[in-house]
Amino acid sequence: MNPAQHVLLAAGEASEHRTLIVTLFAVFVTATLVITVWAGRQTRDAADFYAGGRQFTGFQNGLAVSGDYMSAASFLGIAGAIALFGYDGFLYSIGFLVAWLVALLLVAEPLRNSGRYTMGDVLAYRMRQRPVRTAAGVSTIVVSIFYLLAQMAGAGVLVSLLLGITSDGGKIGIVALVGVLMIVYVTIGGMKGTTWVQMVKAVLLILGALLLTFLVLLKFHFNISDLLGKAADNSAKGSAFLEPGLKYGATGTTKLDFISLGIALVLGTAGLPHILIRFYTVPTAKAARKSVIWAIGLIGAFYLMTLALGFGAAALIRPDEIIASNKAGNTAAPLLALHLGGVDSNWGAILLATISAVAFATILAVVAGLTLASSSSFAHDIYANVIKKGQATERQELGAARWATVGIGAVSILLGAMARDLNVAGLVALAFAVAASANLPTILYSLFWKRFTTSGALWSIYGGLVTAVGLVLFSPVVSGKPTSMFPDVDFHWFPLENPGIISIPVGFLLGAVGTLLSKEVPDAGKYAELEVRSLTGTGAH
Repeated sequence: MNPAQHVLLAAGEASEHRTLIVTLFAVFVTATLVITVWAGRQTRDAADFYAGGRQFTGFQNGLAVSGDYMSAASFLGIAGAIALFGYDGFLYSIGFLVAWLVALLLVAEPLRNSGRYTMGDVLAYRMRQRPVRTAAGVSTIVVSIFYLLAQMAGAGVLVSLLLGITSDGGKIGIVALVGVLMIVYVTIGGMKGTTWVQMVKAVLLILGALLLTFLVLLKFHFNISDLLGKAADNSAKGSAFLEPGLKYGATGTTKLDFISLGIALVLGTAGLPHILIRFYTVPTAKAARKSVIWAIGLIGAFYLMTLALGFGAAALIRPDEIIASNKAGNTAAPLLALHLGGVDSNWGAILLATISAVAFATILAVVAGLTLASSSSFAHDIYANVIKKGQATERQELGAARWATVGIGAVSILLGAMARDLNVAGLVALAFAVAASANLPTILYSLFWKRFTTSGALWSIYGGLVTAVGLVLFSPVVSGKPTSMFPDVDFHWFPLENPGIISIPVGFLLGAVGTLLSKEVPDAGKYAELEVRSLTGTGAH
């Protein structure tokens, strides 16, 4: 029996229990919709829709932040990357975790004190409103859509495996279903509904990962050395599987790609819009700090467990079987659950269905947060303050946010359908690179550089954004390789899969050059107000 047939047999075994699978999915979707409707009834004004009324505690927000951050990339993509590439796959976990130190030390408290609902609030505080808010809104939407691609791709792969769907039309239908659900969550529940869904999802994901980790370690009698040894032997790569260089390091290009990936992962979190808006949901700066500390603890524990998930999949499942199911490795974690329970047993089907339902919960919660971030930025920054010049009523602004949710959802469905065969961890890394190139330089310059001007902000945002997205479009991610989005054509000329090593320095450099070349005289009084406000919280919302 060839690997593809074996995977289909596994999926077929799951299909015998399709009623169980569909029931688990339906229970979660129904439960989250109930939460969303309940929260929606408490959403009365813009502060409720955008920031949840600023009523969440540090622990609650930390749980929601971890739920927002531990996405399909964490659960599906990293497990697949480790299962296929060993040590090099685990680099994603390290980068995602270390990035939180940058967010904690540089961004969390000042941003919460300085803004109201969006990143554009911070930038516009001492600069010209309309051009800066337009740039911030465009950047937020682009970064969010890049991140949404990963979640959509993960959803398509996951549900296709469970329900035995092999046709492209069926997979696209699944992506569309996820898009419709995320539109419902955001338009009805706003930030309150999204936050509660993320908290529930975080608990489920940690418990699911903990269960799989325990079963993997039990399988190897809690001997990690045996687990790693079996993974190396089963990978057909031997000791190289446990050493750096299997994916990054074979050539000068892959070494540069590794450095680029590391820079993007470490710096990207502090510029991600759906993470930044979470700091506005707490009542004080102290609660913002606490939420980040809780998030670091929860996320750190989870990423340690990704070691067991990835190496467990490598030890128990042949790499060609994983690739036959999904060539990017995104189904490694669900297949691990199936093998741990027994491919031909009821327990295997039950465990597969349970873990897949948790993964689906992960995707729904994250896409809701991303969609809320991008629609909020459009409504608050572009519609209310640029198009309506600050004259929009709250009702008009919230209406624009809901319509923006529909539009962004439609774009995400279209692009997600095209990206369904790409590794979701790699897709998220691209979003990190774009965020670190366009958003992070502007935020840091605005908060800490007195000389920074509107021209510098525009140069930084648009320059970093165009550079990062442009390099991605002409990279192997889009064309030129069997694993590309368009594998049958080749128009790539940029050799790296992640543009961070080029686009992030460009973003910082353009911000400085644009400021120094500008004839604009910064408002020293406004900067002094922003500095006091960001550091002390005086006058903060």
